[in-house]
Amino acid sequence: MAKFLLSLHVLASVLFIGPVAVAVSMFPRRAAAALGSGADQPVAAASVRLLHRITQVYALLGIAVPLLGIGVAQVMDVLGQSWLIASIVITALSAGSLLLFVVPAQQSVIDTLDAETGTPAAHSRGDDRERAERGLKLLPMTAGVFNLLWAVVVVLMVIRPGSTTGA
Repeated sequence: MAKFLLSLHVLASVLFIGPVAVAVSMFPRRAAAALGSGADQPVAAASVRLLHRITQVYALLGIAVPLLGIGVAQVMDVLGQSWLIASIVITALSAGSLLLFVVPAQQSVIDTLDAETGTPAAHSRGDDRERAERGLKLLPMTAGVFNLLWAVVVVLMVIRPGSTTGA
């Protein structure tokens, strides 16, 4: 059972967290082009909407990763080990950075694009563009923090420092 759950956990992390990591990394550059006025603007706006949708959907699916991970840890009887506790905390920090910084900044850009194109669902506020551009300045850093935190979790999962179950 442990091998099956571990396989699901690894597959879920690759299939669900991987696309989020790529989408949040690509978003800032495409968003800057979408908020610009060049010939690339319509294509960039479409790709920004797609990247935001990928971030939202795959982040929701990514909830399976820690849930499966806790299941694996329970079956392997390693729930109290320090490397696992550290991984859980770092995963929570990663999720927090995504939910509190990355997704709202992406949504601000989407709202601005909607307001400027006259999309019916758009709420037109004068400070939308300014808020989006402010958020866009921090977005590469917050996306990098999100990805770095996941990389640390992966390293902890592989190395398992202090593990009593062997390497």
